Amino acid sequence: MEALINQFTFLSNESLYDKNFDPSTIEDLMKLFEVEAYKSWAGLELEHQIAEKEAETSLHEAEDYLDSVMESAMDEFRRFEEEMDRMAEDELKSLVSKAERARKMGNLMEKSASLASKKYVEAAMNAAGNSMKLAWKGMKSNKVYPNL
Repeated sequence: MEALINQFTFLSNESLYDKNFDPSTIEDLMKLFEVEAYKSWAGLELEHQIAEKEAETSLHEAEDYLDSVMESAMDEFRRFEEEMDRMAEDELKSLVSKAERARKMGNLMEKSASLASKKYVEAAMNAAGNSMKLAWKGMKSNKVYPNL
């Protein structure tokens, strides 16, 4: 472009001093300016397209990375959730097992208390019966047994 400007300056000066100067020479030079401007514009357009493609590629890479990170986080969350579900299920089973053992223990204690109470009543009835028999014998024999 500088060479064209230098050429234009030269031709401008020549046109001022040379009476036989052909103006078509400047027109040809102006066409070269136009061609150079189009080349420059095309170069900038190509640079813009390349930058756009690079930006799109970078954006896709960033999206892929984000998708990868999000998928990893979701996988970790799913594993955590599964572990928590498993732990909760194990805890529930443990509590149900303990409750069942406590229920069985309560039933066993109820049966034991009931049996002990029956034995106590039976022993009391036997003691009362024996006392009555002794008292009855004592009344028949006219003997008195103190503290019986």
